[in-house]
Amino acid sequence: MANFTAKDVNELRKSTGVGMMDCKKALTEADGDMEKAVEILREKGLAAATKKAGRIAAEGVVLAMVDDDTKVGVVIEVNSETDFVAKNDKFMDFVKSCAKTVAAHKPADVDALLKLPAVGMSMTVEEELRDKILTIGENMKVRRFTYAEGPLVTYVHGGGRIGVMVTFETDVADKEGFQAYAKDVAMQVAAINPLFLDEASVPADVIEKEKEILTAQIANDEKLKNKPAQIIAKMVDGRIGKYYKENCLLDQPFVKNGDITVAQYTEETAKELGGSIKVTGFVRYEKGEGLEKREDNFADEVASMIK
Repeated sequence: MANFTAKDVNELRKSTGVGMMDCKKALTEADGDMEKAVEILREKGLAAATKKAGRIAAEGVVLAMVDDDTKVGVVIEVNSETDFVAKNDKFMDFVKSCAKTVAAHKPADVDALLKLPAVGMSMTVEEELRDKILTIGENMKVRRFTYAEGPLVTYVHGGGRIGVMVTFETDVADKEGFQAYAKDVAMQVAAINPLFLDEASVPADVIEKEKEILTAQIANDEKLKNKPAQIIAKMVDGRIGKYYKENCLLDQPFVKNGDITVAQYTEETAKELGGSIKVTGFVRYEKGEGLEKREDNFADEVASMIK
């Protein structure tokens, strides 16, 4: 006769997040020893995590935050197989722990982060990741992160779909009105998705390639292709100016007032606050961008359940 009760099975399920039947089997194997049952589940969970590692994880969440203890800003993306997991408290606790670990230790890359003790948790980040794969039942990956110090603002849009961090050089960061301005800039980054900070930030090879494309477009236009070379060159330069306005944050029309650019909005705010403000950089992560998405065939899924 088993040396455990239904209450023990339920307690093990609550503490691990593993299904009832697996908890019952583990307690049976452990002869009712709760700690040993947890170890058994972990051992099986690590094996399951290995199997899950090949499954596509392109959902999840992007978190952007300023750590209260270190005042370091962090943007981090942690992926899962389904969007539903982003609403799981255990998953979000893990994501927040990862962000706080980045803020506390400033690791060089994801591999270095995984080896660190997770802030507020009992294991390393890698061990916690494996534990969450076990308890939640999906493949998960810490994909990327960026951190920064000094005057900055973070912004999350769409419940974790987009995370933004913008950094500044300023002597008015503590003045009323700066945070509202900074959030406006972060929202601009989230909404318009600039590729560069300003014209000087655009690599020369990018501009050369853009000029090649624009020149080819004109050459294929029956109304324009026979114009003098100097006229075509001026037309290309004019279109490059439009490229800057579309892709450089400071050159973009400000979303709340299209009559001014973000650079002009920055100048106006600095003047109002009696100091100087310079936008020095930004980071924008969009959940799953560039990753292969999982495609589910509902008919096949139902068929497999019936078999």
